[in-house]
Amino acid sequence: MKIRFSIHLLPCLVVLLLSARPTSAADELLTAFVERQAAVKTWSADLIQTRTLKSFAQPLVSTGRVWFAAPNLFRWELGTPAQTIALRRSTEMMVIYPRLKRAERYALDGTATGPWKDTLSLLEAGFPSSRADLDAKFKILSTITSNQVCTAVLEPKSAGSRRFMPQLQLVFSINDFSLLGTELQFADHSTLRNEFIHPKLNPATPDSVFQADLGPEIKVTEPMKR
Repeated sequence: MKIRFSIHLLPCLVVLLLSARPTSAADELLTAFVERQAAVKTWSADLIQTRTLKSFAQPLVSTGRVWFAAPNLFRWELGTPAQTIALRRSTEMMVIYPRLKRAERYALDGTATGPWKDTLSLLEAGFPSSRADLDAKFKILSTITSNQVCTAVLEPKSAGSRRFMPQLQLVFSINDFSLLGTELQFADHSTLRNEFIHPKLNPATPDSVFQADLGPEIKVTEPMKR
């Protein structure tokens, strides 16, 4: 991950933060990151997404953009123009494939239970509402700090989530506690790494960003109801 860093770092943390095991100092950094993210109202960034699969010799790399609005609205776009759009709203998630003229709708209301609902909490882990919320959903396996970047390795506490995604990494700056990236490790040993470039904190974001613009040519299916 190519990231520019500030040269400023508290000298007293240098030795403490080199350990791969959680320490009180590293735990304080994670708490500070959570507090900073909990205060985010809106956020956007350019995206480099790398998918590693056992069946492919080379990773699959895509570029795009991501938007977030508290408490749980997301828009992910991959490709230019967008080939895949994922919209996470309060009651549903939409995955749209404009070139294929197809979209999938997943309900997130009270009828959504089990691994699917648990998995969404993993995708939202980059913007936890509180440290208690993070600890309720994840076990902190390690916090590794190097070159002013902290990587927190998390294990989902939900058994259903672990069967799908055994591990998640959060990568953030220890200078301003901004989210730099995530890495999702799946049960089939594939990984999905998201690197966030040129992040913008609390930009003006119109509501339309999180709306699905579906023309009559788009066929909508609901896979979870099959």
